[in-house]
Amino acid sequence: MAMATTTLSATAKIPFKTTRGDCSIHFLSPPPRMCTVTRCLNRTSSFALRSASKQHSQPLPLVVSATSAAVEADPQVTIAASSKSLPFRVGHGFDLHRLEPGYPLIIGGINIPHERGCEAHSDGDVLLHCVVDAILGALGLPDIGQIFPDSDPKWKGAASSVFIREAVRLMHEAGYELGNLDATLILQRPKLSPHKEVIRSNLCELLGADPSVVNLKAKTHEKVDSLGENRSIAAHTVVLLMRK
Repeated sequence: MAMATTTLSATAKIPFKTTRGDCSIHFLSPPPRMCTVTRCLNRTSSFALRSASKQHSQPLPLVVSATSAAVEADPQVTIAASSKSLPFRVGHGFDLHRLEPGYPLIIGGINIPHERGCEAHSDGDVLLHCVVDAILGALGLPDIGQIFPDSDPKWKGAASSVFIREAVRLMHEAGYELGNLDATLILQRPKLSPHKEVIRSNLCELLGADPSVVNLKAKTHEKVDSLGENRSIAAHTVVLLMRK
């Protein structure tokens, strides 16, 4: 076996094979100093090396593209791999609305008695909004504000059940179903304990999901900031989508 040592210039492109697949490295900018690549050649394999030099005033990231090789690199490295169908997807949603007098408080499609409600373009249902965003996020789609913009008058005062049904339709269209959902509501008042089960039941119906895979929690904000002062309400949701 022969040993060979080659010094690479700033814009060298090196095709090579690994035991995990074909991979190529492209230097897009001059490295901080010259680098040396040592290679082993045997009689049954060949290695092609092409180099060129070019000066850049600003450093650019190193781009590594691979078909199947696993590459670990620093944050300046971008790895592009062939896309594939995923067996499951995870999404997170968050929403927050101001609470103002004179508005209904709608949570999970249920009207909750309270002296304040959500000021919003639609019905301001903070739970359904963040559930929609979680599903859209898991599917890699734009957020609820892009699909149902508040600049469109047709969504003025719209029931958020319209949004969640569309998110569920997109989920099934993509070939997924709900694995499980975990949601947390954050508000100081009113207490949601008397309403949690009816909210969860309605959410399950909208999602077409078994109650065993839908969880709902409620927390106060310990009288801290707008949430703790009963001036706003927020919600977080995490969903797991499973391929059918």
